[in-house]
Amino acid sequence: MESAPWESELTLAMKAEFGDSVLEFSTHRGQEFVVAKADSAIAILEYLKYEADYDYLVDVTAVHWPKRAGEEFDLVYILYSFARNHRLRVKTRIADGYKPQTSVTVHLTANWLEREVFDMFGIEFAGHPDPRRILMPDEWKGHPLRKDYSIVQMDDAWVKENLGIESGH
Repeated sequence: MESAPWESELTLAMKAEFGDSVLEFSTHRGQEFVVAKADSAIAILEYLKYEADYDYLVDVTAVHWPKRAGEEFDLVYILYSFARNHRLRVKTRIADGYKPQTSVTVHLTANWLEREVFDMFGIEFAGHPDPRRILMPDEWKGHPLRKDYSIVQMDDAWVKENLGIESGH
């Protein structure tokens, strides 16, 4: 992805506030993003909400990079500021098995969003108030949006038991 450095009053203020915890301020096709160390994500989300008016958590999602050892996932928080009319992404890189702190303490809407990230990618959030599947059945094995989860790897037993058919693969 071609990106360019992004500098603004907000980036200067964040650099002063968080120093080396912020690894990058960039823009890609007019979309600004911040790359931060995983352990500083919640403090950054709090700062953006209370000091910079990014008051709406639009989404929490992830991207799986199985060949990127030790940083297999990008965890992405998408924020919006009504006051600024601006969307901003906060990205962190995490290892498979790392449990990032829940952002429910900052944005209540993170509850279902983090459950979806768990369900689809297997990322568990430390301190989450309701850490259970939200899209897949409770007994489903695996996490369908991981790149190491083959589309033909569906849970044959679940399909047969609950749909009464043989798997299509």
